[in-house]
Amino acid sequence: MFFYLAKALWFLLQPSTLIALLIGYGAILIWTGWARWGRRFVTIGAILLLLAGLSPLGNALILPLEDRFPRADLDTPPLPTGFIILGGAEDRLVGRARGVSALNEAAERLVDAAVLFRRYPEARIAFSGGDAGILYKSDSDAEGAGSLLTALGVPPDRLILEAKSRDTYENAAFLKEELTRSGELSPGKRWLLITSAYHMPRAMGAFRKAGFAIEAWPVDYRTRGRADLTRPFDKVSEGLRRVDAATREWLGLLAYWLMGRSDTLFPAPLPRYVAGCDLARPGATPSGSPPASPCRPTP
Repeated sequence: MFFYLAKALWFLLQPSTLIALLIGYGAILIWTGWARWGRRFVTIGAILLLLAGLSPLGNALILPLEDRFPRADLDTPPLPTGFIILGGAEDRLVGRARGVSALNEAAERLVDAAVLFRRYPEARIAFSGGDAGILYKSDSDAEGAGSLLTALGVPPDRLILEAKSRDTYENAAFLKEELTRSGELSPGKRWLLITSAYHMPRAMGAFRKAGFAIEAWPVDYRTRGRADLTRPFDKVSEGLRRVDAATREWLGLLAYWLMGRSDTLFPAPLPRYVAGCDLARPGATPSGSPPASPCRPTP
């Protein structure tokens, strides 16, 4: 129920839809006895359209999300046990119809995983993503990702594919079942989460809530950093997309926290504990650990 309700509410609440409805409703009122209100709605809608479409507003909204989690330090032991990739990098509707891998702007989720596997060939790659379509159904993201990763050199026996999840909360819950069943979540295992940088805070919150001790590997950055706080967009459509994407994440963080799907409102990096500690509870040290214990957080 949450999945369908979230989809419906987001369609109505996303800024681009609200702006379109405001302008459209105002245009209708202009031809009625409420013409004055109609002109006001159209004017407000036009101002919001220019503000969201051309100003750096979208960059200002998405930058705190992208900067929240740095990449894990892979030079510090232990070696990664595996990499978790969240779906969303493919258009399976187009890919299935054309018989190709139809990647979108989040393609780095898959590309970075393949690159990391070449560096750590003993690691596992766990992909989580089903079919999140409502009006147009297709096959799962996991099916397309499995084929692509295999073509990029990842052996099938190193892949774990979870194909039921439709949102980030289900990614965490269903993948935990898969990894627990295969014995891949025992203490001392080191897993990295690969997803878009702006989506990382909500994803980390959901995975921690599910009981994962996990580190971040953000990809798919949409901004260069603070330099983009003063960079306007040259296309209204691009600015609107950026505002929509950032607003969706901020509302998602609030909704996940209120629904108990995240461990905190705005998840932040935690100290990393070394191998051999109790990694079942993120941020927790075994009771009675002395000051010199290897379970102390690394600086």
